Amino acid sequence: MLLGAHVSTSGGVASAIPRAAAIRATAIQVFTKQASQWREPAIDEEERLRFRAGLQSSGILHANAHDSYLINLASPDPFLWTRSLISFTCELRRCEALGLDALVSHPGNYIDVRDEGLARNAVAIGIALDTVPGTTRLLLEMTAGSGTALGSSFGEMATLLRLIPGGVRGRVGVCVDTAHLFAAGYDLVNDYDGVWQRLDDEVGLALLGMIHLNDSKAPLGSRRDRHELIGEGTIGPEAFRRIMTDPRLERVPKVIETPKLDDATATDRRMLSLLRGFADTAVRHGRTPRSGP
Repeated sequence: MLLGAHVSTSGGVASAIPRAAAIRATAIQVFTKQASQWREPAIDEEERLRFRAGLQSSGILHANAHDSYLINLASPDPFLWTRSLISFTCELRRCEALGLDALVSHPGNYIDVRDEGLARNAVAIGIALDTVPGTTRLLLEMTAGSGTALGSSFGEMATLLRLIPGGVRGRVGVCVDTAHLFAAGYDLVNDYDGVWQRLDDEVGLALLGMIHLNDSKAPLGSRRDRHELIGEGTIGPEAFRRIMTDPRLERVPKVIETPKLDDATATDRRMLSLLRGFADTAVRHGRTPRSGP
């Protein structure tokens, strides 16, 4: 089971490894830098070796980063677009240095014309992946769809994927966030199978590289990105129980981005214990196929 949390890298990227061990994570997500700053620090050799050695000796089977919140590869502003491209390229370099499996990125905000925003995003992705070859996969994250945000529908995500240059398209997949899906109008509560079927029909389940498990403070179709603790929001526990026992999703890494409350470790442990319990209960009752999809 590839299951874990977004963990802090305060004190250096390698500090994420013991934090992951404390919550028994087999998958982690990190920031490789301050997500709210443009500063682009390189990973020095000592930090690179510490992180890679820690990863190899841990029980972590999947590690990914989330890029900076400032990046907007769909921006019509040439200065911001160029700055975003530089930052995004630096993110990819840090991921490759650390040996990360994937980089999760939001498609950005188009501001002016939606189709032009999609095209700008695809061009930037092509340039960055061509500039930084390697094994780190780019996962474009489905969004809640507020304002001019791109990527809130499976159809639009499929269009963006098609626009990415063919030479690098094989390194690109998608990341689904349950809170974003629900806020965008995909009803995981009352149409669970229908949502995943639509994803398969329009994008392809083979391209699903990660799931962010978050309940939602906001109601269905609200277009508001507000994360809540698992089972305590408008999605509720049953959809998460089904995700944790769905053979189609068995091999997909799953990471929580739920609120940390006063004690991040204790809260993450509680959330992950709940999710593991969903899966364990199904296994004890013989309801979960052990083969892949």
